[in-house]
This record gives sequence, structure tokens and C-alpha cells, in this order.
Amino acid sequence: MALILPVLDKSPSWGENCFIAENATIVGDVVMGENCSVWFNTVIRGDVNYIRIGNNTNIQDGVVIHCTYQYAATEIGNNVSVGHNALVHGCTLQDHVLIGMGAIVMDHAIVEEYTIIAAGAIVLENTTCESGYLYAGIPARKIKPITTQQKELLDTLPSRYIKYSSWFTDPLV
Repeated sequence: MALILPVLDKSPSWGENCFIAENATIVGDVVMGENCSVWFNTVIRGDVNYIRIGNNTNIQDGVVIHCTYQYAATEIGNNVSVGHNALVHGCTLQDHVLIGMGAIVMDHAIVEEYTIIAAGAIVLENTTCESGYLYAGIPARKIKPITTQQKELLDTLPSRYIKYSSWFTDPLV
């Protein structure tokens, strides 16, 4: 069973039809919408500030989501895919965003809707990633507009993860 813990009288909560892997950790002030999936070895740590996650969002294997005490909460929108081993810290991810595998998004960064952050990219503190673009590199920079196919991926990838999570059973579902 997943490790779900309150911190300072604030307990994680989530909507209907969510999959939480048995070795995921979710603590503190975390609120997740419906049809979300939290995959294996993920840590969502709402101990020092709050974390809000919208509907149809998938947090893939090994992701860490955290915040900064009294400085930066984390807000993740609807239909977001956070790739394996990414770090999302004290930032805002709007709707229909893909954070690539191993990417890092830092405090007070804003990733606007329909944006892709490439695998391994580092989005520095206070950066705004403009809607409709691919960002890559260290530090992440605007590379090019996303293609029609990439936009379709941002629309369809969350439903794939809803399907994948249906293959597992968990008492928290």
C-alpha cells in the first residue's frame, strides 16, 4: 500500500478513479483531481507548502514533486504528463503540458499550456515557458513551435495513462 501521511494535520486527498502505486509516497497538503495516476517510486511531498494537481494528470515513475517553505507552492493543471524521474519544484504547470523524462522545473517557473519541456531540460527559477513551444537544454530555452502531432500528443497522452492505470488494481483506486 502507498505511503500516505498527514503533516501538521493536513492529509493528502484525491478524486475518483485515481491510481496510486503501492510504493508511491504522498504526504501533507496535496490535493489531486480525478483520473490521476501516481506511478512507482514517486514522491509528492506537500510538507512545507501545498501541492495541487488537476484532473487526468499522470505523474510517472520516480518523479519528485516538492515546494519551498513559505516561498513557492506547486500547482499542476489538467491533462499534464510528468515524465519518469522529473523534478517539479515550487512551480506552475498549466494544462496540457508534458515534462520530459529527467527534466527539472524550479521555483516560480511557469510552464504555460500546450508546452513541452524536453527530456533532461532544466527550467530555471522565475522562467516563463510560452504556450505552444518546445523548450530544451540547460538552461531550457525556446527551441521551436510544437507541431500539430505534438499538440495531439499533449491531448491524448493523459488518456493513455488512464488506460494504463486501469491495468493495475489498488485499494486506493
